[in-house]
Amino acid sequence: MEAVTFQSAAAIADPDTDLAERHRRGDGRAFDEVYARHSTMIYNLALRMSGDREAAADLTQDIFLRIYRHLGSFRGNSSLKTWVYRVGLNQCRSRLGRKRPVEQPLAEEGAEGVAPLPDPARGPEEIAMAGETAQRVTAALAGIHLAFREAVVLRDLQGLEYEEIAQLLDVPIGTVRSRIARGREALRLALESM
Repeated sequence: MEAVTFQSAAAIADPDTDLAERHRRGDGRAFDEVYARHSTMIYNLALRMSGDREAAADLTQDIFLRIYRHLGSFRGNSSLKTWVYRVGLNQCRSRLGRKRPVEQPLAEEGAEGVAPLPDPARGPEEIAMAGETAQRVTAALAGIHLAFREAVVLRDLQGLEYEEIAQLLDVPIGTVRSRIARGREALRLALESM
C-alpha cells in the first residue's frame, strides 16, 4: 500500500501572499523583492499616464511608498502584479486627476537623452519615420479620455491581458473591450486629424 502524504497549507502557500506575510513580520527583503519585480512596470505605467519623466519618477516613488505601507494588507484575492498595478493606477489617477499628460515619446531614449542604438535591420529613413509616428501617437494618446487612455495603455503598451485589465479596473471584461475599442478608435481619429 502506498503512503499518502498531505502537504500543509503553509507548504503550498501562494508566493505573493507569502511576500505580504513576510513583510508583515518585518522582513525588509520581502518589499525589496516586490520592488525588484514590479518597479519597471510601475515606472512605465506612471510615464505613460503622466507623459513626463520627472513626474513618473515622483509617482513611482509615491506608489512604492504606498505599497510599502499597505503590502501587509494584501490578501491574495488577485495576483500581486494586479494589486501593484491597481495601487499604481489609483495613485496616478489621484495625483494627475483630469490633467492632460505632457507628450512623451512611446519609445524611451537612453540615459541622459542619448538616442538608443540603431536597429541594423532598419534603414535611416525607417528609423526617422518610426520616431515621427511615435510622436504623433503620443500626442494623440494624450488627447483621449482618461478611461480610454488607461485601457489602451494597459493593453497595447503594458501588454496586460483583458482579464487582468478587468480585474485591475474592477469592471466587467465587456467594459474593458469597449474601452479599448473606443480608445483605439479615438486614437485613430486623432491621428487622422493631425
